[in-house]
Order: sequence, then structure tokens, then C-alpha cells
Amino acid sequence: MPARIPPLPGSVWDNVGNTPLIRIRSLSEASGCEIYGKAEFLNPGGSVKDRAAKGIIADAEARGLLRPGFTLVEGTAGNTGIGLATLAGERGYKVLLTLPDDQAPEKYDLLGALGAEVRKVPAVPFANPNHFYHAARRLAEDLPNAYWANQFENPANGDFHAQTTGPEIWTQTGGKVDLFTCAVGSSGTMSGISRALKARNPAIQIVIADPGGSGMYSYLKTGEIKSEGKSVTEGIGIMRITENFRHIVADDAMCVDDQAMIDMVFHLARHDGLFVGTSSGLNVAAAWRLARAHQGSGKTIVTVLCDSGSRYASRLLNPAWRAEKGLAPRPLALP
Repeated sequence: MPARIPPLPGSVWDNVGNTPLIRIRSLSEASGCEIYGKAEFLNPGGSVKDRAAKGIIADAEARGLLRPGFTLVEGTAGNTGIGLATLAGERGYKVLLTLPDDQAPEKYDLLGALGAEVRKVPAVPFANPNHFYHAARRLAEDLPNAYWANQFENPANGDFHAQTTGPEIWTQTGGKVDLFTCAVGSSGTMSGISRALKARNPAIQIVIADPGGSGMYSYLKTGEIKSEGKSVTEGIGIMRITENFRHIVADDAMCVDDQAMIDMVFHLARHDGLFVGTSSGLNVAAAWRLARAHQGSGKTIVTVLCDSGSRYASRLLNPAWRAEKGLAPRPLALP
């Protein structure tokens, strides 16, 4: 029988989830809607990906595929790796990660502090065998006593959000949520939340927010995966249908460009005391667009605050980097 790890009361493991739902006052008052962000940056590892990490680890343990002394292997843009490394220590696992070499330096530094081994690979398209996903798979195949988390294709990712994040949103809004929007990467967050909310009220509108360079907007609108432009956001946007994406229940999609994202990042910091990362800025920009479309309706719109802007401070707070990317923050045009 596989070794069973008993519950650890008060542990880091126990404190993943049950994050607050924060009302974004400035945007709610300006739109006449209620706009909320699920504060996933308050998870122990600092991001929504702590949930994916916990769901994947718990599932592997239950199936006897992961035991103390094993190595967790994953290909990641950073946050899933940080989530795995945050949870691994107290459960007796090592962590080996492949990351593209163009991510924010704060992520590499944090992973080193958490004791994870990081192997940087070129930032290349998925079809390239050197892509971080394929590199992680090969490492897991070659390493004894290794378990590949495989967040993109592992349904335990989305299922954990269906069991936790979605029901939390439903409870925190008193069942009054009208619209939910967020971007997709592995698609676990949207997969689980969309299923949980739709199961409780099929009338809730689920809208995918897609950055430049991603093909999910095109796929939802035309059935064909095509992309336009590019984005500085990290960990979101894909050009393939993952197993977790297959389980999303979506009604619509929208494109959100980097200018709208950077405008929102600085608006939230200056007006709502929320310094969030790039994917969170994009998510709230999508929620704001939905609110403007429903101006004065009182509808409740929920999105995800994936992580903190401190994880990208060397870029977001660097005027030279913003200028290089052509991203000068502009004030939002509030009605």
C-alpha cells in the first residue's frame, strides 16, 4: 500500500483556498455593477496556481503515484512551479522545473529560495521539442521516482477548482453572480469555476478573456485556432486545446490587449490599493468591459486576481521596460 500522509492541521497545505472576494470599489461605483476579484494572491504561494498544485498532488497521492522522496516535475511559466515548491517541502518531495527563459526574474529567484531546481529552456512555440512542456515530460520519463504534474492535460487541475474555487465564489456572492470572466493558460481555473457556477445556475455568463498571441478567442468564435499580435502577460494564452480547456463551459470570449491590461494594473494600484500582476490586470480589464456593456444594471461580475504585481515589479515598475514595450499607463475613462 502507498504511504499515506496524514492531514497537517494549520499547515501551508491546509491554507490553500478560501481566499477573500474583494469588491473593486472604483469600478463598481463607476459602472453601476458589482465587480469582484477573487484574491488568489493571498494563497500561501502567492497565486491561483497553488490550487492547481494542491489538486494535482492530492490526486497523485490518492492514486499511489506520488510518495515521500519522489520528485515533482513540471513545465511552467512560473506560478505552478512556485505552488508545487511551496507545498512540496512539508510533504517530502523534491521539485524539478523547466521554465522558458523570458519570465520575470522574480519568479526564478523565488523558486531558488523555495529549493526547486530550475532548468531554463528557450521560449519557443509548443510545436518545438524544446518547449518547456516537452522538456518536462522528457525529464519525468528519464528520472527514477518522478511524477510529472502535467498541469495542462491533468484534469485534477480543473477538478480542484470545481470542488473549491467555484463553490467559494457562489457562496461569497450569495448565489447572485451574473457573469464570470478570466483568461486561460492551462485552463484549469476557468474549467473548474465555469463548471461549478453553471451547475448552480446555467444562466451565469462565462466569458474567456484572451491576450494577444493566443488563439482561444478565435476558437470560441470560429472553431479555428488563430492568433493575432502578442502579449507581455505571463502564464496565459494558448494555441492548442488542452484537456482542461475541453471541460470549460463558456458562452463568449473577448480579446484584451496589453494597453488595456497596463492601464488597469496602474488604476487598481492607485485607486483600489491592489497592485496585481499582468494576468490579473487583463482579467479585471475584461470584467470592466463587461460592466460597461451592462452599465447601471447592478449585475455582479467576478474575475480572478491571480497573483501580485510584486512578482513582476522589475518590469511593471520599470519605466524603461514599459517604454520598450510601448506601454505607458493611461488613466481609465470613467463615466
